[in-house]
Amino acid sequence: MNRREHLKWLAASLSGALLTTAENAWSAQLDWNLAIGLNGFASSSSKYSKTFPIEEILEFASNQGFEGVELVQGWPSGNYPRSDETDKIDSLKNLYDRYGLQIFSIQTGSGGAFDPDSEVRKKWLEEFADQARLAKILGCDCIGTWPGGGLRGQSFDQAIEHLIESFRSVGDIAESLDLIAAFEIEPPFVFNTEEHLKRILEGVNHPHFKTIYDPSHFDLMNGSKGKPHEMLQRVGVENIGYVHFTDTDGTLRDGETSKHLPCGDGHIDVEASLKTLAMGGFNGWIMMDEWQVPDPYEACRKGYGCIRDFLAD
Repeated sequence: MNRREHLKWLAASLSGALLTTAENAWSAQLDWNLAIGLNGFASSSSKYSKTFPIEEILEFASNQGFEGVELVQGWPSGNYPRSDETDKIDSLKNLYDRYGLQIFSIQTGSGGAFDPDSEVRKKWLEEFADQARLAKILGCDCIGTWPGGGLRGQSFDQAIEHLIESFRSVGDIAESLDLIAAFEIEPPFVFNTEEHLKRILEGVNHPHFKTIYDPSHFDLMNGSKGKPHEMLQRVGVENIGYVHFTDTDGTLRDGETSKHLPCGDGHIDVEASLKTLAMGGFNGWIMMDEWQVPDPYEACRKGYGCIRDFLAD
């Protein structure tokens, strides 16, 4: 090989190396953990009269390459154990351990967090604290909460101030257990706009209290334009506790909450969402949110594929 040929070979080698580096840039920079959510299987089971054996779900998740699972209250076999029910907790944890899956979060309700009655709010906070302790014992990194329910005779401003007050305590509880608490608001809720979400975040102002990025809900709150990343940018990636990954067509499903669709089946600019998360320095859990999707397995596969393709670019 003469000098000119050697230089050509060297240039080609360097070009290939740079290309490989660029292709693996995101995966090298990001620590994203992919998970499934039992909420999708539970909702699909109820809405479409389908049966999803839990062992089948967990085997699928493990074989597909997922690392974790988010639990949902009441499915598939009753409510969460209390934090002192050791035998039940061990049995639950062992089930997921058998498939090499981490329970990364549990879903909880927070309607009581903004009840007009202070005693009801106090009782709710005690229940949440026990659920947070359970989450820690199960090995969770996060705990999710959903403030659904009506105003119950109070004004909106009273309700949101009660919620903020309760959520400040939630942040303290999460910090004491080294968890991230994250809330989600949806179109059917009393709290259902970008302004409401920001007001809650700013009012709580706690490092262990964040929100959940669900592109379907963010899309509707952003005018159903297929660009939920615009709202994500305004909210700030630093305020995202974890992600519920889904596509949407910008409408409600049967007049209920935002329509969740498998990745690529809706109108969302998925790459823009993932790039916004990446550029904002998000690291953590991304759960495939298959809420009321007829085939939650398909939604999980497509979501997994979308994210893996992005990380490879």
